[in-house]
Amino acid sequence: MSALTELCQQIALCHKCDIARLRNNVVPGEGAENAEIMFIGEAPGFNEDQQGRPFVGQAGQFLDQLLASVNLNRQLVYIANVIKCRPPENRDPLPTEIQNCAPWLDNQIEIIKPKIIVTLGRYSMARYFPGKSISKIHGTAVKRDGIVYFAMYHPAAALHQGSLRHDIELDMQKIPQLLAEINTVQEEVPPPQQLNLFGE
Repeated sequence: MSALTELCQQIALCHKCDIARLRNNVVPGEGAENAEIMFIGEAPGFNEDQQGRPFVGQAGQFLDQLLASVNLNRQLVYIANVIKCRPPENRDPLPTEIQNCAPWLDNQIEIIKPKIIVTLGRYSMARYFPGKSISKIHGTAVKRDGIVYFAMYHPAAALHQGSLRHDIELDMQKIPQLLAEINTVQEEVPPPQQLNLFGE
């Protein structure tokens, strides 16, 4: 059994959050275990909870179209969410739920070792671009510890706000070039510590 399959089985047994009692299925993620590109969404919705698979509703169909537009498919990438169980009524994930699920996501990333992590929506974006606004940074990338993080709107945003569809499509078109030129992306340098020269 692969390390990722084993991890998914462990995730299926998780009951750290109250929402675990309400789920039909855990939705750990799916795709290639050696994927170069990993997409991280927010949380499973109704269809995902029914099937135990990520992005299978309308937003998932749009994601499939986006992947196809750059000659990718689910077998070539890995798709997961920040949290692995559906929040009731599709409400936003709670901070405690995000925190409880964080080790699962960290372990998935450790096993897959993607070159690019694409954040879909503000909850996964907040994990890697803290304090930033998605409307300002979508379509931009930052490199940390050898991984390139690329921010995008969630595909569902295009369903609610048609004007964002074009932005999402354009951002997706940047990914193949980003992968091709990954070694030229500059590592982010942490801001220098402010030295207190006056001993105050």
